[in-house]
This record gives sequence, C-alpha cells and structure tokens, in this order.
Amino acid sequence: IGDAELDEGSIWEAVIDESLQGLGNVLLIVDLNRQSLDRVVPGIRATQLKRLFQAANWQVLEAKYGQELQHAFARPGGIALRQRLDEMSNEEYQSLLRRNGADIRTRLVHSSGLEHGENQEIALALREVPDDQLCGLLSNLGGHDLNSLLHAFSLADSNQEMPTVLFAYTIKGWELPFAGEALNHSMLLSIEQMARLQQELRIPCGHEWDTFAPASLEGQWCQKVAERLQRTHEQRHPLLDLELVPTSLDLSYPNKLSTQEALGRVLPKLADLPHLGERIVSAAPDVAVSTHLSTWVGKVGVFSPIEQPDYQEETQRLLRWQPAPTGQHIELGISETNLFMLLGQLGMSYELSGQQLFPIGTVYDPFVCRGLDALIYGLYCGAKFIFAGTPSGVSLSPEGGAHQSTVTASLGIELPELNYYEPAFACEVEWILLDALRECCDRTHGRSTYLRLSTKKLDQQMLTPALQRLGKEELRRQILAGGYRLIEGRSQVPDATIAEVVHIATTGAMVPEAVEAAQRLSEEGIAANVLHITSPQKLFALFTAERHHRLHNPASGQRGYLDTLFSPEEHHAPIVTVQDASAHSLAFLGSLYGAPTIPLGVDRFGQSGSQMDLYHYAGISVDDIVSAGYLALELGDDA
Repeated sequence: IGDAELDEGSIWEAVIDESLQGLGNVLLIVDLNRQSLDRVVPGIRATQLKRLFQAANWQVLEAKYGQELQHAFARPGGIALRQRLDEMSNEEYQSLLRRNGADIRTRLVHSSGLEHGENQEIALALREVPDDQLCGLLSNLGGHDLNSLLHAFSLADSNQEMPTVLFAYTIKGWELPFAGEALNHSMLLSIEQMARLQQELRIPCGHEWDTFAPASLEGQWCQKVAERLQRTHEQRHPLLDLELVPTSLDLSYPNKLSTQEALGRVLPKLADLPHLGERIVSAAPDVAVSTHLSTWVGKVGVFSPIEQPDYQEETQRLLRWQPAPTGQHIELGISETNLFMLLGQLGMSYELSGQQLFPIGTVYDPFVCRGLDALIYGLYCGAKFIFAGTPSGVSLSPEGGAHQSTVTASLGIELPELNYYEPAFACEVEWILLDALRECCDRTHGRSTYLRLSTKKLDQQMLTPALQRLGKEELRRQILAGGYRLIEGRSQVPDATIAEVVHIATTGAMVPEAVEAAQRLSEEGIAANVLHITSPQKLFALFTAERHHRLHNPASGQRGYLDTLFSPEEHHAPIVTVQDASAHSLAFLGSLYGAPTIPLGVDRFGQSGSQMDLYHYAGISVDDIVSAGYLALELGDDA
C-alpha cells in the first residue's frame, strides 16, 4: 500500500479490527516514498503512523536504509550523518535527489544552513565518497535494497502472534530521470530515455516482454515460486455440486412474519445441509443479533483463531457467545467497509486457497453505502458472496431518516455482477437464498446476491392465491426470474375493459399497501393487477437484453418472461409503481411497452413516526396508490 493511502479512514477501520488479532501470517507493506499524486508530502508523520500500528497490536518493522548507507553510518562520523538524514525534512530530502553530487555534499555538511559552518563529522563520513556517487548513496533506501527487505521479511515470519506492518522507504521513480520529481506521477519516459533504460537493463530489442532465461538464477527462482503458488485443479478441493444445494427446504412459517425474521429462520437450517453447511461463513459489523442471526450464531458459534475463556459458563443465556477456532460466524466492529472487504476475500477463497466457502453477511441497509467502495471492488474481482441489507426503507419508521435507506434499491439494479432481490414472503427468502448459494457454486458465470429485507411483518396468506394459481415450482421460477402476478385484477372485476385495467407494480414491504389499493380500485370497477417485482434488477436486465436483441433482430417479436408478467393484451395498460425506496428505481417499467406510468417512492429524507404516518409523508400510502391509479388511467385515456 502507498503511504499516502494511509490517509484513508477505511485503512484504520481494518487495522484496528479485533478479528485481525492473532493472525501472524498477515504482512502489510507500506511503500513509503513520501510523495502523493500532486506533491511531495510535507510532514510525512512516519513516527506517528508506526505508533498507531503499535497501538493496534501490530508488529512494526522498517526497511529505512540500504546496506550502502548502513556501511556509511558505520564509518567515522557516520552517527552524525544518520542523524542528519533522520532529522531532514521530506521536502529537503526529495530536493537533494535532483541536485548534482557537489551540491548534495555542500548541503549535507552544512546541517544548520549554508550560512553556517560545516559539520566536520558529516564531512568525515562522506570523505571517501566521490561526488558522482553521492546521489546514489543518498538514494540507497531500504525499500530498494533486497537484503534489507529479506531481513525484514524474516523478522515478519518469525512472529506468528500478531500481524506485521513493514515501512519500506523508497523513492518514487527510483533510478529514472525524474526520480524525486514532485510531479512525476504524470510523467512518462521519452523514447530516448526508454531506449537508454533498455540498454542499461541489457534487454535486446524485440525481447522486451520475455521472461528471465529459464537457466538463469532469476529464471529458476521465478519458476520455483510460481510452482509453489500455483494451485492446480488436483490441489483444489472439489467444488460443491449444484445438486447438493436444494431448491427448497419446505419450511413452515408463522402467518405473520418479516423477511428479516425469515432470514433468521432459514439460515440455521442451512447448517444441517450435508457438505454445504460446514462451508457457510457469516459476518456482521456488530449487528448479528439485531439482524436476526442469533439462532444461527448459537448453532455454529463465533470464530476466533484462539479459544477464548468463557467467564459466564454457569450463567443461563439465550445466546452463547463463545469465540473459538471452530466457529463459523465472524463478528466485526462497526465498519461496513470491513464487512464487504471480508465478504469479497471469503468470496474468492476457492481461487485463492482452493477451498470453497459461502460467505453471508448482514448489514443495516442504509449503511450499504458506507461500504460501497469495498462492495464494488469485491464484485469487480469476481468474488461470490451473499449479503442482506436489513432493515430497509421508511418502514423502519421509529428510527428516523438516518436509518431509513432510499438509494440502495438503485444500487442493486445498477451494480454489475450482482443479483438484487426484494422479497415480501418467507418462502421467497428461502428460495432466493438457496438460489444465491447455487450462484456461488458457479465460479465462472455465478453472481453475488443482495437481499433487501425489512422488519415489517406481513400476512403470509396473501401469497396463497398466487401459489394456488401457479403452483409451487412455477411460482418459484417466476420469483427467481424477477416477479409474478400476485393479484389478477380481472378475477375481481371480470367484465373490465382494457381501458379499466391498471398495473400496480411493487416490491417487498409495500405489498400489503398495493393489495389494499387494488381492492379499493376494484370496488370502483377498475381491474388492478398487483405485480410483485421480486427483483427489479433481473427485470431491468431482461428488458435491456430484449431491446438489444431487437436491435439486431428487428423482426423478432419474442418477449418471453416479460409477456408472462405483462400479458400482451395489457401491454399498454397504465402502471403505478410503488417501492419503499427511491421512486425512480421502478420507473423504467413504463418503458417496457410505452405505458403511462406514475412512480411512487421515497424521494425525501425520512422522519420518525408510525408506519402509516411515514407512508403518507413519503407519498406511498394506500391513499396515494389509489389516487395514482386514477391518474394513471386518465393519462392512458389521454394517450
């Protein structure tokens, strides 16, 4: 890591997390070149940074000076020379690298300034060093000295009780014409300079990308290391067969249940699945209990590299929180960045260590944004993991705007390599979670999965009509595909004309309000279909794929699954979308077939109050949906 990157707060969130304690195989190398992108960094604070690592219980090592400088320090006057370099400001040191040898000598020996006399001890230490070698000596820092680095690595290996940080002092652009130049980050070698460098490195023309000669010491060493690090398929544990991940657990659920509670009921059952349960690793940033992981944690235990003493062994407890090496839950501090960094690395365990894991994390949904940088990086690297953002939206009405997420649904739609679902019913959570595990088994085409959940209890019987109409397997297929018709409007108003049909498209926690609004509209002779969009991301992906297909096949009329959700005769029926999230996240539905659309959602910061009050405040109440239905029909008439 670069020293300037230690300015980033997320670094220190990771450094101080207790989950790193006892991990002696962790080595962090800080490339201390004391330059940022724009400037030579004033006051590099190396001593302060080292103390911060020490306070976090890290072993702190440094490779500051190379062997040539260390030999110079051992000569008469060398102590004064070292003191001069140790006390020199970073700006002065970087400026010396741009001067000729005679000028460097003059400035080094005038340690108190050019207007003062020479420091005779420093002059003595440098007496045997010719001017033309002085810049090279000054540049001999530990980060460029192989022996100094090897010694530091040996010290790191010898301490297996704690993680290690190595401060390796370097020069940005070392041995290049612009070494130490303040603006060298954006500089490139000229063609002439590149040719000169190639000559110095003895690389023949046309062989710039060759590896070291296989018979050379360098070539043999590189080959040896490559063989040690490379894991063949034979060395990896076989991937879990998809067939070992069931499509359903056939669990029973109470009539009133939230999707967050459903997650808490499904996870412990996964621990019992042969071959799969032992490879699930959960993680949470100090929210395991409040996101309903208690039963899971009680069943599989908390992980620690060292068995921790149990000081409450005789006390009756609802949750036995006893860290040990056999635990499968990793509890983090309150850092969402750490959570997504951990999920990303666990999600690449097969590629990195040959052992497949199934990482599952929980996080308060609004704080997905806190860890977004690490989340994006994990997805970018191809990691396979699962996380639940819960609770979400203004449905978490008592807690106020800071804990009420609005933009996370949009992130779920827009992030590459991520499947995003917003279920309403317990069986949906079960089926989605099992499918997410199957996605993790596909190391080539599989995607990570985001479940946006809620603490709002829903009547599970609302799903019964759709279950009876479609059957379990077809309903499950449609849920995973992106959505299904929960309520058929014409079942309530069989004689409605096409001009009296409206779609109410909703997700997750807003299903009860959509159903009630549809009932009210049906009493006025309006056939209101309730479409439960379980995955806006899947639906948007289908929409864009269909459009791209038609670009290259204009005559194609193939609609596939979209025609299941929006029957052809109702393509142009007006749409009301409602979600406990930003209104724009479902607004694209109107462009599927060019239908008039009224998008309802949360487009302002939340408040603290009852759910009904908050829904009215945000414009997503039953009354708002009904009014939007009438307006949508008017827009349809105008069209």
